[in-house]
Amino acid sequence: MKISELIQDLQPLQVIGDEEKEITGIAFDSRKVEQGYLFVAQCGTSVDGHQFIQSCIDKGAAAIVCERVEGFEAGSATVIQVASSDKALGLLASRWYGCPSRRLTLVGVTGTNGKTTIATLLYQLVRKFGKKAGLLSTVVNYVGEEAVPATHTTPDALELNRLLAQMAERGCEYAFMEVSSHAIAQERIAGLDFDGALFTNLTRDHLDYHKTFDNYRDTKKRLFDSLKKEAFALTNKDDKNGMVMVQNCKAHVYTYSTRALADFKGIILEEGLDGMLLMINNKEVMVRLVGRFNLQNLLCIYGAAVCLGFDKDETLRILSLLQPVNGRFEAIHSSKGWTAVVDYAHTPDAVDNVIRTINEIRKGKLITVVGCGGNRDKGKRPQMAQIAKQGSDQLILTSDNPRDENPLDILKDMAAGLTEDELRQTLIIEDRAAAIQTACTLAGDKDVILIAGKGHEDYQIIRGVKHHFDDHEEVMKYI
Repeated sequence: MKISELIQDLQPLQVIGDEEKEITGIAFDSRKVEQGYLFVAQCGTSVDGHQFIQSCIDKGAAAIVCERVEGFEAGSATVIQVASSDKALGLLASRWYGCPSRRLTLVGVTGTNGKTTIATLLYQLVRKFGKKAGLLSTVVNYVGEEAVPATHTTPDALELNRLLAQMAERGCEYAFMEVSSHAIAQERIAGLDFDGALFTNLTRDHLDYHKTFDNYRDTKKRLFDSLKKEAFALTNKDDKNGMVMVQNCKAHVYTYSTRALADFKGIILEEGLDGMLLMINNKEVMVRLVGRFNLQNLLCIYGAAVCLGFDKDETLRILSLLQPVNGRFEAIHSSKGWTAVVDYAHTPDAVDNVIRTINEIRKGKLITVVGCGGNRDKGKRPQMAQIAKQGSDQLILTSDNPRDENPLDILKDMAAGLTEDELRQTLIIEDRAAAIQTACTLAGDKDVILIAGKGHEDYQIIRGVKHHFDDHEEVMKYI
């Protein structure tokens, strides 16, 4: 593709050199640059790509997209200066792959909790309607029926557009994707044409990156601000930030709620560890998911399907068939009468939600096993421990993904949220496998063990090294 075709969406500050050169590839990692490539120099959070521009030119890069034009000898390379290299990469990636999001009905899901469940079950739902679809999620990506491993909640702009292009080429009509706050802030979704956006909820998360809750909220809101008027926005009226998200939104706005008047309203009629009987818009439906938070997720799924034009009654019927997503309130029953629930809850609000859900339906004790990730928001650690202790009969604090931190330092931060009396009643077991085994040993008939934090993840990162570890497997080993 010629440079002039590739940069037509960029609005560059200046172009130095020949715009009619052919580009053979795009890279933002200097190690992947080859002869004839266009290199995008991003400022980055830890490494500035501008320092690698000269080496890319020396390797034969045909064009450079950058924010600063000093510090290198361009030679025959065309230099395109832009205000934001991050945004430019998104726009370039979309154009390079033929604007794939315009060939699909693309729906983005954002919020703190529930993104994976909603995106995954929407993907399952439209496929049960006989439609071809794609999925971009934290757990796994799907191009039609083909599973593609997921490394981030939202992939980088090049990978994202490559996957969307594959979906379009294989005849997919729909694509559902989780949209993380990092992806919005880093412009990974720049150039994408969303036909719908869904908001789940907003609670404390990623403040190590966004610094303040207001920054975090405003970043999420950008997805809705960018919607075209033909699109739809579906927001959670139960969340205090739900209507904030759709302020100034040009798209058609719809709401869902478990408490207030809304376009899509639902209540729980009956509930157990294996499912719920719901009333959604005055119609009863039995589902295999559990908890008020999942009622909100299901209302969002139902509302999105209706907004996409699917039949209301058939959508309810299919909702009753949908299975919980791996690692999201995943119940494992023991022959001794206790049940373990493996859940991805890794924020104070998510832990609170899952504990409240279990406490509403349990008949025995609740034993909670929980940890916090390293190199992440430290402020939520004492909150997580406090919430878990208040809602549980027995609390076991353990490691999650320590990453580069000392696991004992993380546990000390968590323990700071407990009183001396609460600490005496709490077990602190650094080894997560031992913590899970201890919980299983302590559990009796009708007790529930909540194992929170990792959900679908099958690894632990300890001192920077990735080890295989799966909460589900550890429970099954004990059983």
